[in-house]
Amino acid sequence: MTNQQVIEQIRGGLIVSCQALEEEPLYSSFIMSRMAYAAMLGGASGIRANTVEDITEIKKLVDLPVIGIIKKVYEDSDVYITPTIEEVDALVECGCEIIAADCTDRKRTQGKTVDEFFGEVRQKYPGQLFMADCSTIEEGMHAAEIGFDFIGTTMSGYTPYTCGVQLPNFHMMETLARECRKPVIAEGGIWCPEDLKKALDTGALAAVVGTAITRPMDITKRYVEAIKK
Repeated sequence: MTNQQVIEQIRGGLIVSCQALEEEPLYSSFIMSRMAYAAMLGGASGIRANTVEDITEIKKLVDLPVIGIIKKVYEDSDVYITPTIEEVDALVECGCEIIAADCTDRKRTQGKTVDEFFGEVRQKYPGQLFMADCSTIEEGMHAAEIGFDFIGTTMSGYTPYTCGVQLPNFHMMETLARECRKPVIAEGGIWCPEDLKKALDTGALAAVVGTAITRPMDITKRYVEAIKK
């Protein structure tokens, strides 16, 4: 796909996040590939996935655009979503149509700012599509200014300074869609079809849903908590 074809493919659609961490019961590249395949059959317009192993397996079964990330923890930084250019290199190599990276104000490993990180990345990969995972409107506006192709609301509620923000953060989605001049991908806390519709109605290009579709343990917990109330 060309970059424009990728944008048109996801426009107005649902991107399903198929991820399982090592400590979770569905941790398996095979399982994630089947999850992504099921999402494609259900009408998803794209997939968001973590690790080269999962993305490689997903791409064997699914011909939708993939937003790729690598979650990696470094001792000297709280940034863990595609934190360095090494993770970007690996995601480019496995053919991700879009690569997402943390674009919060927090310093990256070795004290690098997001500007320093993305300056290196964009110089090395001028034709690659990149998505900024942001936690505030200001971060989203800045990400657009420094050249990210898509602005995501992914990190709202997941940084110390946004902890407790009500999700989905429709205000952030709507403000960025109106003001940042880059396509917005709505993400975070979308639990039901009504939330999805409202997120897209903010003017977002597309929306990501993960836990509500692909994490049965968390879905079960939500039902059990409702019973106990």
